[in-house]
This record gives sequence, C-alpha cells and structure tokens, in this order.
Amino acid sequence: MANPFRSARLFFTELVAELQKASWPTKGELKDSTIVVIVACLLLGLFTSISDFSLYNFVDAVTAFVTR
Repeated sequence: MANPFRSARLFFTELVAELQKASWPTKGELKDSTIVVIVACLLLGLFTSISDFSLYNFVDAVTAFVTR
C-alpha cells in the first residue's frame, strides 16, 4: 500500500507548481473585472425584477378578467 503522506506531499508539490504556472490578474484588471461583474449582476437583477412584476400584473389582470 502506498504511503499516504508521500501521496499528499506529491499532490501539494504539484499543486504549487501548477499555481505558479497560472497567469494571475493585476490589481487593475481585478478591479475592472469586479466592477463589470457587479454591474452585470445589478442589470440582471433589475431585468428579472421588472419581468417578474410585469408578468405578475399581466397574469393578475387576465385572471381578474376571466373570473368576472
């Protein structure tokens, strides 16, 4: 049976090597990307809220018309 400590050490050694190969964003790129994500989330939330409100009122109006 393989030594679990050797396997864990090998895993973490390879993990560190792969993380060093990655290209990490600069502080400016990270800030810009964060702003884009926040704005996109706000726009999507606004669109979802407006769509939900509109569909709710439409269904409410149709059901009120049908039940008269």
